[in-house]
This record gives sequence, C-alpha cells and structure tokens, in this order.
Amino acid sequence: MATQGSESTKSTVSNGEVSSNGTAATDGQTVQTAGNAQDPQQQQQQAPNAWQVIKGVLFRIFIIWAISSWFRRGPSTPDPSTPTGAPRVPSRNLFPKDTLMDLYVYVSQEEVFSDFNNTDALFWFHRDLVYGDWATGENGDGCYQNYKELDIPEKVQQNGSLYIHIYFTKSGFHPDPKRKGQYRRLATVHSTRMLNKFKRRKFLKTKNLLTGETEADPEMIKRAESHGPVEIISHWHPNLTINMVDDHTAWVKGSVPPPLDQYVKFDAVSGDYYPIVYFNDYWNLQKDYYPINDTLTKLPLRLNYCPLSLWRWQLYAAQNARSPWNFLPEDTYEQSDEDQDSVKVALLETNPYLLGLTIVVSIVHSIFEFLAFKNDIQFWNSRQSLEGLSVRSIIFGVFQSLVVLLYILDNETNFVVQVSVFIGLLIDLWKITKVMDVRLDRENKIAGIIPRLVFKDKSTYVESSTKIYDDMAFRYLSWLLYPLFGCYAIYSLIYVEHKGWYSWVLSMLYGFLLTFGFITMTPQLFINYKMKSVAHLPWRMLTYKALNTFIDDLFAFVIKMPMMYRIGCLRDDVVFFIYLYQRWIYRVDPNRVNEFGTSGVDHVQNNTADPDTASAITDKPEGEKKND
Repeated sequence: MATQGSESTKSTVSNGEVSSNGTAATDGQTVQTAGNAQDPQQQQQQAPNAWQVIKGVLFRIFIIWAISSWFRRGPSTPDPSTPTGAPRVPSRNLFPKDTLMDLYVYVSQEEVFSDFNNTDALFWFHRDLVYGDWATGENGDGCYQNYKELDIPEKVQQNGSLYIHIYFTKSGFHPDPKRKGQYRRLATVHSTRMLNKFKRRKFLKTKNLLTGETEADPEMIKRAESHGPVEIISHWHPNLTINMVDDHTAWVKGSVPPPLDQYVKFDAVSGDYYPIVYFNDYWNLQKDYYPINDTLTKLPLRLNYCPLSLWRWQLYAAQNARSPWNFLPEDTYEQSDEDQDSVKVALLETNPYLLGLTIVVSIVHSIFEFLAFKNDIQFWNSRQSLEGLSVRSIIFGVFQSLVVLLYILDNETNFVVQVSVFIGLLIDLWKITKVMDVRLDRENKIAGIIPRLVFKDKSTYVESSTKIYDDMAFRYLSWLLYPLFGCYAIYSLIYVEHKGWYSWVLSMLYGFLLTFGFITMTPQLFINYKMKSVAHLPWRMLTYKALNTFIDDLFAFVIKMPMMYRIGCLRDDVVFFIYLYQRWIYRVDPNRVNEFGTSGVDHVQNNTADPDTASAITDKPEGEKKND
C-alpha cells in the first residue's frame, strides 16, 4: 500500500481531479502489494452530502426509465431519404448464438495496434469461447480470468499511456489483417481502451499566517514550483472486466437510442452489427486507484471475461451516460468521483430493503423541500404585519448566505452548487424588501454619482413590541456570540493553514457559522416567549423543513456522514421541538394576529358590522337553512 509522506495532506477528487495542499510525496510512494495499492491522498476524502448520493441514484433511475421507454416504442420511422419512404431494414448480429470464438488481448503503448507478431504484447489468448454461454468457466458462470504483472515502460512512468486491445474472432481466424486466408473482416470484433487514468492534482499553497511555516512536504513544494499549481498524474487500477453482451436485437441503424448508440457498431457494407464489447470498470472504486511513478516496477492486471445480459448492459450504460446538462462546461454538473463511490458503496453495503426505503424517503424529501420553498415565498409575499417576527434574523441570514457564497467561490466549488447558493442569496435579499422599506436616495449620492440605498424599519415592526424584544434578544445573544467568535478566530489563525488573509477570514466565518449557526435561531424563540404567542410564524414552511430534517437524520444513520453534519441535524431537531413546545403552551387566542395580518376579533367585527344582514341570514325559514 502506498505510504503517505505527511499527515497534513488534504485531498479531494472531483471528476478525476486530485487536490492537494502539497503534503503528499507522490515520488516517495511505495507499493507493498499490487492488488491493494491505493493513492494515499484518497484516504482523507470528505464524505459527500447524503442528498447528493441519493440524488445520483434517482438520476440514474430516471435515465434507465427513459431508455426503457425507447424500447417500448413502435416500429422504426420511415427514412425520408428513400423515395418511397420505406422503413429501414433491421439488422442482425454478425455472431449468431453459440458461435465459437477466440479471444486475443494485447497490451501496448500504441493506440492503434498492428504488431501482432510481438509475443510480449500478447497478454491473453483463450481458444473456443462460446458466445452467449453462461454455464462454463471456472465458477460455472461463463467467466474466465487471467492475471499478470506487466513491466512498466519508461514512457508510462513519465505519464505515458498504456492501451489494451481486445479482439474476438470466430474460431479458426486471426485478427492480423496481413494474414491472408486467416483474417476475415466480418469475423473479427475489435475494441480498444486506455488502461491508465489521468487525474489532475491541484497544489494548494497554504501556510500559517503568523509564522509563515507549513507542514507540507518540501519535495511537494518543489514539484508545485516546477509543475505549476496543477499537475497531471497517471493512475492505475489492477482490475478490469471485459463483457460480451449476449444480445441479438434487430437494431436499426440510426434508431438505436442513446446512450446505447455509442456501443452498437454497424458494418458499412452488410448493414449488420458487431457483437457489443463493453469494458466494465463500474465497481472499481476511486479509492483503489494509485499513481504510477518511479517507485513502481510492476503493474498488476487482473482481466476478467464474462457474458453480459442486455438488461444489465443498459444499466451500466446508463450509469456512464453523460448528463443532459451538456451545455455546461466540463466538470460542471457531473458528479464527483467521491459521490459515485458513495453510490456504489451504498449499493454494496446497505441492506436492499433499507436502500429501497431510503430512495422512497428521498423522493418525499424533495417534495417537502419544494413545498417548504413555495410556502416560504407565499408567506413573505402576502405578509401584512411584521409583529412577532425577528427582522434581525432575516438580515443575519443574508450575511450567512453571502459568506457561504464567497467561501465556495474562493474554494472553486462545483458550478451548479455556486448557482444554487447564489439563488438562495437572491431570495434572502428579496426578503429584506419585505421586512424593511428600501428606497433609493438620489439626493445624497455616493461620491456624487451612485444613488444611496436607504433602509428603514416598517411601521408594523417599529410600533409593536417586536422590535424591543428583537433588540433585547440579539443583545443577550451577543454576550455569547462575540466571545465564541473571538476564540474561534484565534484558534483558526494559530492552528489552521490558509492561502492568505482573505481565505482566513472566509474560512473562519464559514466554520464559525457552521459550528454555532444554530444560535441565530434563538431570537425568534425569545420573541415567542415574550409575546406568549406563535401565531405569527409560518407553520407550514416550518413543518416541511422539520420533516426534511428528520429525513436527514435517517440519511445520517444510513450513509457514512461527518459528525458535524449529524450534530447539525440534531440541533435543528431540538429547535423545532422547542417551537412545538411553545405552540402547545401558548394556546389559541382570538386576539393574536396570524401570518395574514388578521385575527379572530377582526372576523367578529366584520360579522357584527351589518346587523340587518346578519338578522336576514338568521331569520331564514328552517327549510332554507337546511338548503344552505
């Protein structure tokens, strides 16, 4: 197993990228065994969010459903290029069922292979395989295996590429086109793939801002200076499976649904299609890859051949399909390798019934999340009075959203996450216009050019006792918040390395809000206590958010999550239970104003305002009352 040069290494992988603060000595890695060697920089990966994991599963289920709907479609549409508009002729598999085949596997540095006479390049030769046979093999499942340790060419150690070339020929034929009489084009199936995988590793130059020292490995600092902030490193995984899809569907050229169309290859002359050869590395976890460097002398490779059904092949093809967000730049929407690993680990290690329950509950989670968002917008859009609501908490929420946005921008987070946080910030800014009077002062301009924004508390907030209680709550809160903030800032400055002072400010604020952010929920509890009322709260939105918190609790126990995430779920549960307790002890009072700015007294006054109308209604005959 590869050893790590420094314990201070922080690394994350996103879409094939390996991030490092320069503490892991890639050149100093050694390999004890070929089968379990790993990149040490993957050992400290942060666990992804639970919802991201389940969202990935749901996204793949949707793709599978979409592919299945294609197969349920009617006959192929007529070809407009033909004069009569006749439908295209279905094709057939060039290898009928139970065809005897020979397998040739070559490993070479060349992407286009032609050196068939080089015996050193021949990795595996297996005679008389039966196409579509599921009963033979070492374990009676139609699978065969071959293991060898490859010598590492010098170019491969220097970030070169290594390719595997697969040839299936009908028994008695050879894949070499130069052998006249032994080669036949329609009897040969060929596929090529790169064995190694290139990843980008980013060097984050961090240091202690007080001392200027860093725990990074000096060797890695030199590599960062020589190779730049990003280095491309070749990685290796010792396992690969070759699947021959047992399929004889009458595919029609030009009508094969994506993503299957990229695997079905048609012969240009006969119009028939070749058997589908699929390189299956879906179960190769990201953490099992390790870098190819000068310390390695051999590359282990365990190659498996197995038949594969059409249904399972559709599943694998859907898993590897490109996201429909193809209009975004590369690495923008696609899941990171850690997220994909989490999905695979969940499928492998989680009880099937529990996994199914988690998927169902995650769908309910998304519904509740949408309903909470909708009711939150409706509540603030129709709110007439601010009595009983903490305006300072709304303003502090804008500050929190701004800090989170600046933090993820500084750390080059996924673009979709940035857009999501930015939209959340816009919604929080919109709430400011609902809780305060905002106008442009064109008379007192900034620098005589830019109009000044003026914020003023609304009259319903100033004239009520809410403002007094809100100020009192934040004053009491500051007695606890400011000392904690100061202690956390000193701790972050002394013990944590940063890229610069700007990064320190953002990371310190973000870490503090993540750790002690629940304190900002307490002013509303204090206002409820002083007013002895909870009728002013958006209970629908709070209920949906509370249900989502309980669902997050389920995720936190089903999927491996950071301890801080679990603590965050627990604190939200506690706050909501306090809300419920306040709702229970503060009984219904007709004098209280609800979220629409009305009270029970208003309805009584409206009903008694016109006594003639009221008497006309009450003096109806008994038969008309029954009809009403």
